[in-house]
Amino acid sequence: MNKFFFLLLFTAVLSSCSINKQAQQIKALEKCEYKLVDANNITLAGTDVKKLIAGKSLNLINAPALALAFLRQDIPLRADLKLEIKNPSNSLAAINNFEYIVLINKQEIINGTVDQRVAIPAGETSVVPLALNTNIYKFLSNSKILDDVTQFLTSASNGTEAKGLVTIKIKPSIMVSGSLVKYPGYITIDKEISSKILL
Repeated sequence: MNKFFFLLLFTAVLSSCSINKQAQQIKALEKCEYKLVDANNITLAGTDVKKLIAGKSLNLINAPALALAFLRQDIPLRADLKLEIKNPSNSLAAINNFEYIVLINKQEIINGTVDQRVAIPAGETSVVPLALNTNIYKFLSNSKILDDVTQFLTSASNGTEAKGLVTIKIKPSIMVSGSLVKYPGYITIDKEISSKILL
């Protein structure tokens, strides 16, 4: 009986240490600095965004697929993003799995899950690739938001710079006894981005 109790106690202590270690890594992640450094292969309803912003306006002639997608209420946005994470703390910043929500000018456009371990050693910087794939019909069917997006996209092609507020909310998960347990809240990252990132 004593051996069983000792084994149970030992397992509980190890589990507690693991949870505490993961909590410290998430805490360090909250202190990190985030920067969207690249956006490639951006397509809207299968059409390259660079073709859509030819000249000084949004050119729908180059995108019959976009018009059809709008009628179907299914406008897929796909992009390969690179998020730079700088860890200024003295601790490893790490996460096993996380849910994310991306908002543009406080309007949610996408959400999803990244099922990969991300670890940034103390004092170092890492670039994390994120694959974006979502239906943005609801987002673009709002005429004010569509005007804002059009202005942002066209400014990239006519040499002016437009800025927008991008908010990324991350809900990390920690591993407890082989199961992922969600963090109780979100880590919120607010960043102003320039339309020049599209060039």
